[in-house]
Amino acid sequence: MTVKRVKNQFIQLVVGVSISMSAVMANAAIQPPEMDNTAYVLMDFNTGEILAQKNANESLPPASLTKMMTSYIIEQRLASGDLKEDDQVLMSKNAWCRGSSSQSCMYVPVNKTASVIDMLRGIIIQSGNDASKAMAEHIAGSEASFAILMNEQAEKIGMTNSHFVNSTGMPDEGHEASALDLAKLSRAIIKNSGEYYSIYSEKEFTYNGITQGNRNALLATDSTVDGLKTGHTDAAGYCLAASSKRDGMRLISVIMGTESQQARADQSRELLNWGFGHFTTVTKAPAGQFVSKIPVWFGEADEMELATGDSLQILTTKTQKNKITTVVDIPESLEAPIKKGQEIGKMMAVIDGKAVASVPIVATSDIEQSGFMSRTWEHVVRWIKNLL
Repeated sequence: MTVKRVKNQFIQLVVGVSISMSAVMANAAIQPPEMDNTAYVLMDFNTGEILAQKNANESLPPASLTKMMTSYIIEQRLASGDLKEDDQVLMSKNAWCRGSSSQSCMYVPVNKTASVIDMLRGIIIQSGNDASKAMAEHIAGSEASFAILMNEQAEKIGMTNSHFVNSTGMPDEGHEASALDLAKLSRAIIKNSGEYYSIYSEKEFTYNGITQGNRNALLATDSTVDGLKTGHTDAAGYCLAASSKRDGMRLISVIMGTESQQARADQSRELLNWGFGHFTTVTKAPAGQFVSKIPVWFGEADEMELATGDSLQILTTKTQKNKITTVVDIPESLEAPIKKGQEIGKMMAVIDGKAVASVPIVATSDIEQSGFMSRTWEHVVRWIKNLL
């Protein structure tokens, strides 16, 4: 990589133009898959870019994909300390269920308690409506009040075509979500739920002597899949939000409105394989990579080492991955004082003359101003250099 100071005109040209994934796909003649469902989305986890979609913003009945929001709120309460794993949660008569063909249950006995961590597993793995309602009541006092928290959280995540009325996803007027919004929620869970995300890959859970398997069939057939949630009602059809990580790249798929459990698994598998087959994530520079040394005026040190502030990763089609170059924009010199981590310039990844990603270039240490006499002498030296 050649390090150089790039002229401002070139920087404006490069930074002012970006490549959308739809444009990349059009240039590479990549056609998204055609599948028999109501809606689907394939999202790159790292960037949030949508690689393929069908009716992505259509508000639809989400069935038990709703429970991802319920579990996400619980996970964030655990992370903040507002909930503890061993807190006991009452199974009220209102929340309790016996189980039927129309709903799934964790089977906590009525008026008995279970721990928060068991309830969380009951929601994620067993898709327990009773566990979802009991946790809603525990956190907010009632399921209706909990729905307010769900909608507040949805707004924070950027879910613009969703509205929650209950914690379970059972059919309810006005209860809806889009495939894109559910992909955003999946991404938030993976990013923000820490150790609790591993629960989404657990294949079974036993409570009250009853063992129930995770309904996400991909967990049994694809070792790269580690979540997230299934759903089904007559109105919603069969739905599945899934995530897979291969060779350092993670994709999120959301399938809504298929005709069977087999179809939602097959279509999710097809969508993920299509994404990994056509796209890749290229790391051009890791975080903290040395970039250059640069002269420093009026400081206690004469020069500063610069490094990348973040990892420069680029999502691109496999046909374009070898076309990526990097351009570094840094000044010719700096003036003290300088703080460690201070942004000094940018490193940009460029394809066909257009910037597709950038990261800051930062100072690697503090440099304080030198004494008055030293700074005065440097002003004289600088004045003479400018004359020459």
